[in-house]
Amino acid sequence: MKLSILDDYFDTLRTLPCFRKLDGHEVTIWHDHTQDIEALAARLKDTQVLVLIRERTQIHEPLLERLDALRLISQRSVYPHIDIDACTRCGVIVSSDQHAGSPSYAAAELTWGLIIAAMRQLPQQMYALRAGTWQIGVGNSLRGKTLGIYGYGRIGATVAGYGRAFGMNVLVWARETSLQRARSDGYAVAQSKRAFFEASDVISLHVRLVKDTRGIVTRNDLSCMKPTALLVNTSRALLIEPGALVDALRAGRPGMAAIDVHDEEPLHDPDHPLLKMDNVVCTPHIGYVTREEYEIQFSDVFDQITAYAAGNPINVVNPKVFDVLKGVNTAVGAR
Repeated sequence: MKLSILDDYFDTLRTLPCFRKLDGHEVTIWHDHTQDIEALAARLKDTQVLVLIRERTQIHEPLLERLDALRLISQRSVYPHIDIDACTRCGVIVSSDQHAGSPSYAAAELTWGLIIAAMRQLPQQMYALRAGTWQIGVGNSLRGKTLGIYGYGRIGATVAGYGRAFGMNVLVWARETSLQRARSDGYAVAQSKRAFFEASDVISLHVRLVKDTRGIVTRNDLSCMKPTALLVNTSRALLIEPGALVDALRAGRPGMAAIDVHDEEPLHDPDHPLLKMDNVVCTPHIGYVTREEYEIQFSDVFDQITAYAAGNPINVVNPKVFDVLKGVNTAVGAR
C-alpha cells in the first residue's frame, strides 16, 4: 500500500524499531507542516493510508473530497482535528487507539518539569544569567502546598504520585468514576469545583478534549484561584474558555501559568500574549515528544495499518463507514 506520514518534523519515525512494521509498504514522509489544501491534496493524491502525528494537521471535508485513493487514517489518541462524519461519507476508515490501559509517562514528566520551572523561575533565572545578571527573584517551594489534579486518568494519577513524592497535599477534581479511583488511591477529593480552584496552589489539567469538555475551565473558575497559584496545562488548550487564561493572568488570578498546548498550533507568533508574560512558562506541545513515547504510540499506529491490510481493521472510531463501503461494493458489483 501507499502510505504517507505527515509532520514528522525531525524524521524520527524511520529511526524507531517499530518502523519495521511498515516493511513492504511504499512510505512517503513529510517533514514540514502545511495546512494548505492545495498542497496537501497534491502530496496525498495517491495515498491509500494516511498516518497522522497527533493533531498537527487538520483533516476536513474539502481535503477529503480530493483524496480519492484514501482508505485509512491511522493515528493515536483523540481526534478533534479530523472530520469523522466526512471520513465516513467518503468511505475512509479512521483507526485511533485511545490507549486507556497503556502507560504514558512523557507528558507527566513534562508536567512536573513545568511545575518546577515555573515555581522556581528557572527560565527567567537562566535568561538573566546569560545576560550577565545574577539572581533576579525568589521562587517558591512545593512541599506542604496543595497540588490540584483536574482529571484523574493515567497522566493525572502519575502526576499526583509525583506530588506525593514531593511532599505536597494532593487534591483531585474529576468525574465521579475518576474521583472514586482517586479516593481508593488515598487522595483527597474536593467538595466542589469552586472549592478545588480556591484551595489549590498548583492546578494541573489532565482532561481529554471532547465536545463536552471544551471550555470546561471557565473565567469564573480561574478567578477563584489564589494570586500566588500556578495553572499548568499539558492537555489541550481548548479545555480553557477562549481568552480566559490571558485575561485571568492579567487580572492576577492565577499568578502564574505553565503551558504546553496552545489555541493555534504550530504557534509561530512571537507576539502572542502568553509569550510576552514574565509569569508564564511556555513550551511547544512537547509533552509526548520523546523517543520512548513515540515508540509506544507508533507501534500502535502501525499495528492498525497491519490489521487493515489483513482485512480486519481495529480501533475504528467511525464504524458506520462499513455501511458506506458495503454500499459502494454492492453498487460496483451490480455493474
